[in-house]
Amino acid sequence: MSARILWERQLKGGVWLRLVMGDLTDENVDAIVNAANSQLAHGGGVAGAIVRRGGRIIQEESNRLAPVEVGGAVVTGAGALPARAVIHAVGPRMGEGDEDRKLADAVRNALRLASENEFRSISMPAISSGIFGYPKDRCARVLLETTLKFLEENPRSSLREIRFCNFDDSTCSIFLCHFQRAEPVLPLASDD
Repeated sequence: MSARILWERQLKGGVWLRLVMGDLTDENVDAIVNAANSQLAHGGGVAGAIVRRGGRIIQEESNRLAPVEVGGAVVTGAGALPARAVIHAVGPRMGEGDEDRKLADAVRNALRLASENEFRSISMPAISSGIFGYPKDRCARVLLETTLKFLEENPRSSLREIRFCNFDDSTCSIFLCHFQRAEPVLPLASDD
């Protein structure tokens, strides 16, 4: 199943932001972001799906890189996935304290790794909003705000497309609502 674009805008500088509904493991981008735990044990959720589809090599590479602190990120190969790499970003569990900052750190570090590896396209899920219990509306806000700030602070980033990929209707609806509300303040490319 190919992803369905629900929302897209081109920012000043030519970077495309896209909200898509689909399977992260089907994303044909340079890197997908895995919503990982600190031990990089990819047993369930998005992480489990990535290893099931991409192969044990992803878990084996992850084992050599673990542990990763909350807010941190590391990169591995993508095995049999269409993407070239997997960036494992460790988001916070709700209730551990300072969750917004930790989630922003995880997103920023994922984008930094993508840029350092000269990736042009990246796709990320709603990090921490599954079994980690982080509220989806706050997740949408933090992901978008952190991405915009990263692009503003790194105008020479290699990234040309940043996709926010979610599989279920409810998460997509929450993200779409938030992105549409944020449109008036987005630094959009002009039509001239």
